[in-house]
Amino acid sequence: MSGRQLPVILALGTTQTLAWASSVYLPALVADPIAHDLGISANWIFGAYSGALVIAGLLGPRIGRQIDRIGGRPVLSFSNLMLAGGLALLAFTQSIPVLVAAWVLLGVGMGYGLYDAAFGALGRIYGEAARGAITGITLMAGFASTIGWPLTAYGLAHIGWRDTCLAWAAAHIVIGLPLNLLMLPRVPDAKAATKDEPKPHIPIDRTMALLALAFALVWIVTGAMAAQFPRILEAAGASHLEAVAAGALIGPAQVLARVVEISFLSRYHPIVSARLAFVMHPIGALIMALAGGGAAASVFAIFHGAGNGVITIARGTLPLAIFGPRNFGYRLGLLGAPARMAQAPAPLIFGLLIDWMGARVLIVSSALSLAALVALLLVHERSPPPGA
Repeated sequence: MSGRQLPVILALGTTQTLAWASSVYLPALVADPIAHDLGISANWIFGAYSGALVIAGLLGPRIGRQIDRIGGRPVLSFSNLMLAGGLALLAFTQSIPVLVAAWVLLGVGMGYGLYDAAFGALGRIYGEAARGAITGITLMAGFASTIGWPLTAYGLAHIGWRDTCLAWAAAHIVIGLPLNLLMLPRVPDAKAATKDEPKPHIPIDRTMALLALAFALVWIVTGAMAAQFPRILEAAGASHLEAVAAGALIGPAQVLARVVEISFLSRYHPIVSARLAFVMHPIGALIMALAGGGAAASVFAIFHGAGNGVITIARGTLPLAIFGPRNFGYRLGLLGAPARMAQAPAPLIFGLLIDWMGARVLIVSSALSLAALVALLLVHERSPPPGA
């Protein structure tokens, strides 16, 4: 990470924190009050959110191609408008069709504005030197839940869910949009799309297939843990207070792991840190299984959070190190689409598994993580091809 990259990292770190806090981390707190007001089941909100994740995944390759052509500045700025529009529409929701429409807009905004788009933008700006910048913005946005959940909870307690959604929408217009417009540099060789412009040729070879499989498997675990983590800990014997306290350690563990990645592991190929990250969740689950709930729940949270923190970085740095920066945004979109669509039903599926298996559901999540590790072990470390 260089001094010249710092303003861009600070800007993107801020806008990523805002984007994650107001989209991915929103349903956990607003689902129940929205459902109560509309007289529907909270499953409608989580179902609409899952649909938004699918939309974001389907849009990924197209958005990646846009970033490769014109850079991330207009793409990320457009995400602020879409997220603000979706949040404003959500605030005025009085029926299920409007609720679904709001999450469609939010899904578009998430596709244009979350990590894959930001990583693609950094790859477009800095090329192979983007690894430090990618780690830098994830270092900041690792606090999205730590910042976002308390702010949303404060809003729910003092102004209600509708005005809370409007406040998040206003933050995108007042904070996010100016930062993306003013702080991200223009790409000098940007080119407009032509009607008959062919898609870049990115072969889905063995390495691409293995990376897509590995990230899809591990993203199922990430999505499930984000929604069901406290329930799993309570099923393992932790009290509600212990489960909440353990969950609060995930964010700091993510950030600490990213500090280790940028200060120590950055001297190695990103595949090394990715392989280490993929095994952290199973190790934490094993410790909790052997030691029982309570204090072991915090150990599990730290291991899971640390692994998740580095996995997020690997989504950007590993394809960059293997394939180089050429068509990087499009490649990220292709790799990310299966992961987003696999992640979408994960909270619901794991909720059903918890009802059936209890804490033994960690056997399933650990098996998925280890299967992802096996896929990654089959990927050979290599340098970008000539001309990349």
